[in-house]
Amino acid sequence: MARIGYARVSTLHQSTDTQAQRLRAAGCDPVREEKVSGKSVEGRDELSAILDFIRPGDELVVVKLDRLGRSTRDVLNLVHELEEKGAALRVLEPEFCTAEGTGRILVTVLGMVAEMERTFILERQRAGIEAAKAKGKYKGRKPSVPVERIRELHEGGMGATAIAEALGVSRMSVYRALKPEG
Repeated sequence: MARIGYARVSTLHQSTDTQAQRLRAAGCDPVREEKVSGKSVEGRDELSAILDFIRPGDELVVVKLDRLGRSTRDVLNLVHELEEKGAALRVLEPEFCTAEGTGRILVTVLGMVAEMERTFILERQRAGIEAAKAKGKYKGRKPSVPVERIRELHEGGMGATAIAEALGVSRMSVYRALKPEG
């Protein structure tokens, strides 16, 4: 039986070091790490690699369930895929394993809690942005394209595709820059 560790953080400036150390201390070898959002299983190459090579009797191990995913459906689908392969999910905090009956109950409940937590985070973020906008302190991020230059070229008769090619930006960026403010 192999214990395969999976460490995940949401952004590039975060570190997986603490998770990886805990997973190795729990007997995981290998430990796969990635820096990508947990809101979906899409684009999570390390997790996909684990699911490709996990074998009957193996365990996928995560420090906390929210490191596996923030969507109850995604987490339950991953657990189902593991069970189909004869493998199990082990979570270190709180400690449980889906190979046991109580583990299946806990994965469902904690998966729902993780999803609710994500919803609360998004609501707090949205409220904070609205409050900052009301105070005139939030203008959004600065444009990453030369908006004034795009407008000049457009007023000079150049089309969106030609502007995009000339400035090395996407057409969507050109359209956004040409969109009336307000």
